Amino acid sequence: MLVDSHCHIDFPDYADGAAPLLANMRVAGVGHALCVSVDLERFPNVLALAEAHPNIFASVGVHPDHQDCEEPTVERLLDLARHPKVVAIGETGLDYYRLPREAVDWQRERFRTHIRAARQAGKPLIVHTRSAADDTLAIMREEAAGEAGGVMHCFTESWQVARAALDLGFYIAFSGIVTFKSAAALREVARQVPLDRLLVETDSPYLAPVPYRGKRNEPAYVRHVAELIADLRGVPVKAVDEATTENFFRLFGSAKRT
Repeated sequence: MLVDSHCHIDFPDYADGAAPLLANMRVAGVGHALCVSVDLERFPNVLALAEAHPNIFASVGVHPDHQDCEEPTVERLLDLARHPKVVAIGETGLDYYRLPREAVDWQRERFRTHIRAARQAGKPLIVHTRSAADDTLAIMREEAAGEAGGVMHCFTESWQVARAALDLGFYIAFSGIVTFKSAAALREVARQVPLDRLLVETDSPYLAPVPYRGKRNEPAYVRHVAELIADLRGVPVKAVDEATTENFFRLFGSAKRT
C-alpha cells in the first residue's frame, strides 16, 4: 500500500466529497493520505476530513503565498497541533516566484514561526520552496529545523539542494512533476535520494502525473509517481511502495496506521 504524503482534498475542486476519492484510493492501493493545511481559516475543513476518515491525517499551517489571512503565531499553531489527527506543521516555507525577494520579509518571519512551533510541538515540518532554495535552507539552519525534521514537499530543486536538506535530516517528496517529459534533471535527483528518505505525493488537485496531466489530480494517482520512480531506480514497484510507506510513518510518528 502507498501513502499520498501531501494533498489538498479539502479544496472546492472536490465538491463531490471524499467518498469517490477514498474509493479510488482503495482500487489504486493507496492506504492513507495527509491533507495539508494552507491557511487557518480553512483548517477546520482539513481537520473535519481527518476526523471523519481514519486513514486521512491533517497538518496545520499557512502557505507562504497566502497574504490576506490570519497570521499564525507559535501559540496558535501549538494549540491546533495538539489534536491527535494533526501530524505535522505546514505547509510553510518561502515562495519568491511571484514576489521580489525584497518584498517578502513577512514570508521569512512566518517560516521562522512555523519552525519554532514544530520544534516545540515535536512534530515535523512540511516545507514548500519555490525560487527561494538558498534562503529556505539558510533559515532552516538558523532555526535548527533539523530538531523537528520534516519533508521538502513537491521537490523540484537540484541534487545540491536535496543533499543539503538530507544533511539536515529532512525527507524528499516527489510529485507528479517527476513524470513530466521536461523533468529529466529532477528524475536524476529521484534516482539519487536514498530510498529510506524518499516520499511520494500528489499535491492534488494540482500537478496530475502522466497520463492524467492537465486534469484534476487526486490521491489515487500517487500510484503513477511510485511506478515512475521504481522504473528510474530499476527496482520493483513493491519496493517503492513499502519504503515510502515506512518512511511516512517513521517521519510522521503520531500518524496511526489503519
